[in-house]
Amino acid sequence: MRPLVAITMGDPAGVGPEISLKAAVSAEVSSFARPLILGSGLVLRYYANLLKISVPLRSIDSPAEYQDGFVNYISVNNLSLADFEIGKVSPLCGRAAYEYLEAGIRMALRGEASAIATAPLNKEALHRAGLEFAGHTEILAKLTGTKDYAMMLVAGNLRVMHVSTHVALRGACDMVKKERVYKIVTLAATAAASLGVRDPRIAVAGLNPHAGEGGLFGDEEIYEIAPAVEKAREQGLSVYGPLPPDTVFFESIKRRVRRGRGYVPRSGAYSCENGGV
Repeated sequence: MRPLVAITMGDPAGVGPEISLKAAVSAEVSSFARPLILGSGLVLRYYANLLKISVPLRSIDSPAEYQDGFVNYISVNNLSLADFEIGKVSPLCGRAAYEYLEAGIRMALRGEASAIATAPLNKEALHRAGLEFAGHTEILAKLTGTKDYAMMLVAGNLRVMHVSTHVALRGACDMVKKERVYKIVTLAATAAASLGVRDPRIAVAGLNPHAGEGGLFGDEEIYEIAPAVEKAREQGLSVYGPLPPDTVFFESIKRRVRRGRGYVPRSGAYSCENGGV
């Protein structure tokens, strides 16, 4: 049976309802998954009419009631269009987006969904609702009881994990410490292996232009990043860096990242912090 994927609708005042519906009626998506939207039925029906979606919508109470041939959804925090203005930041919508995500996470933890796919939420709306989270990543960590975590971005064969996520640039620089860099490198290796990458090789981007140019443009590479890379190597990981952040992605994609110990293949995992993104 195709896996059931819970789609959390995101902020009702944003693009979430539209892209959730388009995903749910996509023949490509339905060929490998059973999409189930968690959100406001009233909002979904409004957008289904606006988008002229021909597939009928069907409200269900549990994943067990899923049926092919419909846009299946479970109503969670059933806001109506009278409760908010489309395109405007609303604490009601921030709260609703959180509750959709929470419902999806709980569903996955109970084994009722194989995965969740999250439509965008608005961080300002989230904070106005009194929910002090930086984004999806932090909510997922909190509700799953995960202590060590990071965001991984995937584009084709390129995988990127951040040392810093959703913080001001000044704060991102302050996060470049040996312990944090080492932790992200090990997380990147574990995540890449779990995604089927054999012997993942990790390129670590520097923080400063030209990876500091031997301390000329900053010394974080010397005192924080390089020691973390060396520690990871001592643990048997294939790690390279610090490498210039303005070239590491291009060189990695072209399979030309070298640091005296070979290159990073297209199937490898790549770890960088804000300076390299």
